[in-house]
Amino acid sequence: MPFLSRRLGHALGVVATGGVSLWSLLVPAGVYLPVSFLGFDAVLLNVDTLSRLMGVIFGLIGAAAVLYSYSSEATNRQTAFALGYVGTSVGAVFAGDWLTMIFFWELMAVTSTLLVWDYGGEAVRAGFRYAVYHGLGGSLLMAAIVWHYVEVGSFLFSASAGMSAGIPAVLAAVGIGVNVGFVGLHTWLPDTYPRPHVAASVFLSVYTTKTGVYGLARAFPDGNLAIAYMGAAMALVGVLYALLQNDMRRLLSYHIQSQVGYMVAGVGVGTALATAGAFAHVFNHILYKALLFMTAGVVIARTDEQSLKYLGGLGRALPVTALAFTVAALSISGFPGFNGFVSKGMITAAAHEEHLDGIFYILLAAGVGTFMSFIKFGYYAFLRSGTGNWTLRQSATGQRVAMLGVAALCVILGLYPDALFLLLPGSTADAHPFTLSHLGEGFLLAALGVVGFALLKKPLSKIGNGVDVDVVIEPATFYGMRGLVRGTTGLFAAVDRAVVAATNAALAAASDPYGTIRGPAVAVMGRDSESLREGSLRATIATSVLLVAAVLTATLVGLL
Repeated sequence: MPFLSRRLGHALGVVATGGVSLWSLLVPAGVYLPVSFLGFDAVLLNVDTLSRLMGVIFGLIGAAAVLYSYSSEATNRQTAFALGYVGTSVGAVFAGDWLTMIFFWELMAVTSTLLVWDYGGEAVRAGFRYAVYHGLGGSLLMAAIVWHYVEVGSFLFSASAGMSAGIPAVLAAVGIGVNVGFVGLHTWLPDTYPRPHVAASVFLSVYTTKTGVYGLARAFPDGNLAIAYMGAAMALVGVLYALLQNDMRRLLSYHIQSQVGYMVAGVGVGTALATAGAFAHVFNHILYKALLFMTAGVVIARTDEQSLKYLGGLGRALPVTALAFTVAALSISGFPGFNGFVSKGMITAAAHEEHLDGIFYILLAAGVGTFMSFIKFGYYAFLRSGTGNWTLRQSATGQRVAMLGVAALCVILGLYPDALFLLLPGSTADAHPFTLSHLGEGFLLAALGVVGFALLKKPLSKIGNGVDVDVVIEPATFYGMRGLVRGTTGLFAAVDRAVVAATNAALAAASDPYGTIRGPAVAVMGRDSESLREGSLRATIATSVLLVAAVLTATLVGLL
């Protein structure tokens, strides 16, 4: 792409990503590519239900995002980084073994960091923090994979039912937890996604967290109750922080954590319905979350303003964007007739069937908060008046095509979910959304959201952005790393001084064993000839010992 015209480069990007989606849909299940790498068995490509679904949606939304990028005046270089990000994500979800998966997982962290950094400015600091988080998460996952190999004797997914229990499973959960935004490991997400170009945020909102959900499903195919409760906590914590935000992309970023929490809860519950619901929500969330970032990007590009405080009345100025936002907002909130209603209901129904009442009610509460968040977004950005009369250039044709195309899919999959059920893993026998109880649940959550926003509108505007865990983590990390670096360099300097002093003393004793210059040999052994000969031998031995000790000490310090 960097060597082509913008039009040709982006056209090829749409063809490539669209081709991935079409190929994923048509390729027969069971296709795989086994290889031998450094004596290990690996499978570079494996097509099953999970990877097929991920490939279809990754390619589909990639094509829409490239079209949006072109219309949003993104440079070829930026879109090239974005396509690298898409490609490494596709590589991770089509891997057939842990070795191949961690290879693409780490490359995905590199390509996404480059995509953030490309914008410059505040994105550089945010990208550095992003890289550190994902470097640590990837290292923990790599340690889990190595430990798993020691216990199982193979990297292949088919060699065992998920990650080995015990320490490997814990390391994998925490390492993957960075990517999906476990509570306490999530602050990179709202810090990074609002910083780069608006088109880059569309890509970023899709791939890292959803690849993490895929990784959790591979590591814990039978579920895990602790992970299920962590998912519920993510859903609630993310929505509470989202309610407090005025920066549009920061609000949407916290909602990524919240919505991914539903997916994590589904993977953790682990039943056939829960797994199907988790991946239905992966598919649906990618659609409406990318659409939300697209609409926010149009608003930011046209008004040069990111805060909801200073917006209003954009419904008339940007009618197509307002329509697309409305569809995306109703979808993410789970309103009947839109795709989020289908997948959210599958996950809550699975929790209810397993008598996991705590998870069930937490997810319902998060649903009310989601309605409140997007009523807030829509009201401040598009509905309220009094902030000025906007006369704005309409969204570009490519932006409208991308937004309306994705919005249409949100409606189609909401009204005809069977089209999505065909791609899902697990059982969808009890998944159909149009039951009286499920419909009643959707309308009730919407009503509670409206009432909640009406009651809390003024208090929410006065609270501010809230205090997240990074208030503790950032200073602790900064001062902790500074202390570690200073302590290490101080220790190195102290050992260096001791080695130099010992070596100087040894060289002095060896070069003047007879004490012609008053020195260690004379002081210790006296001046008679036999003592001097003995002293010479002892000095030579002492010199050798000290020099060997100096070399060993320097080597040890270097390794540390």
